[in-house]
Amino acid sequence: MLLQLVNQDLGYDRGLVLRDVSIAIRAGDRIALVGESGAGKSTLLTAIQGRLHQQAALVTQNPGLVGSLSVFHNIYMGRLHRHSTWYNLLNLAWPQRREIAAIRPLVERLGLEEKLFEPAAALSGGQQQRVGVCRAMHQGGALVLGDEPVSAVDSHQARTVLDALHEQFETVVLAIHDVELALCYASRIIGLKHGGIALDRPSAGLTASDLDFLYKRSDDNHD
Repeated sequence: MLLQLVNQDLGYDRGLVLRDVSIAIRAGDRIALVGESGAGKSTLLTAIQGRLHQQAALVTQNPGLVGSLSVFHNIYMGRLHRHSTWYNLLNLAWPQRREIAAIRPLVERLGLEEKLFEPAAALSGGQQQRVGVCRAMHQGGALVLGDEPVSAVDSHQARTVLDALHEQFETVVLAIHDVELALCYASRIIGLKHGGIALDRPSAGLTASDLDFLYKRSDDNHD
């Protein structure tokens, strides 16, 4: 068991977003969080990350790159906590061969090899998102949390990114807006609606239409 939440109320200073949440995450789980925008997927991911701290690599919606620094440096940041301050400063000025060798396969995997020493500010939104994914992969660990990690890339790139994350990490928890991708990659679907968990089931046997209710307003007409 990596994490268990039991009857937790989750939110921010402005108020509760999710109420009475109970979930368990075990090693090897491949979980997709689905639901309409504002349903609480980001809130749930934030709560999970807050309890696991550096045990979990994180891919946020906004990759939070330092635009003036190169792709290499932004990815290297995933392991800042592993090294001493002097070594991190050394790599800021003179990237070391062994660090370049560790990062190069990641950018090659996600089609960014030609951008390795370009400033992050020069990249497109989709490229920046892939750099954020590379940073999480470089950080490593057994678990990755992702908040819409493929929202800025096309369908082909999305599958490349999701393949890479599922190959790199034993346990994966991702908020995904594309239901078909969620069903394809996850072994378990958690659906959020009306401030709580409306569905928590294995993905086997589920279809996209089974999840439609998560995206329908309560006042929709049903003729």
